[in-house]
Amino acid sequence: MDKVLITGGAGFIGSHLCRLLIEKGFHIRILDSLAPQIHGTIPTGLDWLNDHRIEFIRGSVTSRIDLENSLKDISHIVHLAAETGTGQSMYEISRYNFVNSQGTALLLDILANQRNHSIKRFILASSRSVYGEGAYVCYKCDGGQRRLFPKARPAGQLVKHQWDPICPGCGHSLSAVPTREDDPVLPASIYAATKYTQEDLVRIACESLDIGFAILRLQNVYGEEQSLQNPYTGILSIFSTRIRRGLELPIFEDGLETRDFVHVSDVVRAMLACLVSMKPVNSVINVGSGVATTVHDVALQLIRSLNGSSSTKITCEYRLGDIRHNVADISRLRLLLPDAPCVSLEKGLNKFSEWVKNQPLPEDGLDRANAELRARNLMA
Repeated sequence: MDKVLITGGAGFIGSHLCRLLIEKGFHIRILDSLAPQIHGTIPTGLDWLNDHRIEFIRGSVTSRIDLENSLKDISHIVHLAAETGTGQSMYEISRYNFVNSQGTALLLDILANQRNHSIKRFILASSRSVYGEGAYVCYKCDGGQRRLFPKARPAGQLVKHQWDPICPGCGHSLSAVPTREDDPVLPASIYAATKYTQEDLVRIACESLDIGFAILRLQNVYGEEQSLQNPYTGILSIFSTRIRRGLELPIFEDGLETRDFVHVSDVVRAMLACLVSMKPVNSVINVGSGVATTVHDVALQLIRSLNGSSSTKITCEYRLGDIRHNVADISRLRLLLPDAPCVSLEKGLNKFSEWVKNQPLPEDGLDRANAELRARNLMA
């Protein structure tokens, strides 16, 4: 029987992946540190780990001993463990690099020094953040014929409320187009830089060790069981808490920035497809919906789904390292999963909202998180 190691498997995506893999007959081993920022000081809601088909090890990907114990009798690896959050990464640089980059390097180092490893597939959960701003065109210069890849928007531009990337030729605002896997990579945050480091480590090591691999660049993943306690990542979780408390929803910039929201069930289906495909993927795949939604629109949809009364406020504030737009070209994903995505944003938000309503009401940590960014001149 194939046994899958899921690092970070007690978290949001891991919980959904575990249930799907168990349905398909896999046995599961989870390595997870149960970080307080995600699971709370006293972890709760983890009764599902008691399933006899799941072996749980509380430990860290930064510990060689923990990793060596976790890798025994394993045939497949899904590497989810990582520190997440763009803003926080800009002032916790060492921690993000240690967990994300060094943790991945250590995992691969152990495999490289095993004489007869049994690993067939290695799936990495990467991030669309590696693209930075992603792909744009200028309709004024050439009618949108040439793809452009602007660098991160400088503070001098943002302070003037010039939100969209600027064409270097004519100075006109650029228009976002779906970003492809073969587009240039331009990380704009420490988090993004560590995810791209992970990608290179996995690609190079797996090719040399003859391990089939897949690098999945996840877009904005949301859904049931996403941490409601982490104020640094997961915009829909953050907003859901404020809606339940009747608080205003602050929207950065002009509210027209867009994201590609993909439900967690579509993400784990992609992971399963990579694990069971006849031939290894051995490439990068965008995992998203292929639909761009403004942050303001998704906030309004979430208020409706939760039957809330909160209002939105366009703050014109910004965070350094944030991107303006995000939508994925999912052509490769549809070669792997022709019906992707299965869950529309409306359906996904309703499922998420029904789950949220039955959860304990957490404290709202958004103001505290934003205050940390302002104190470090990373938000204005």
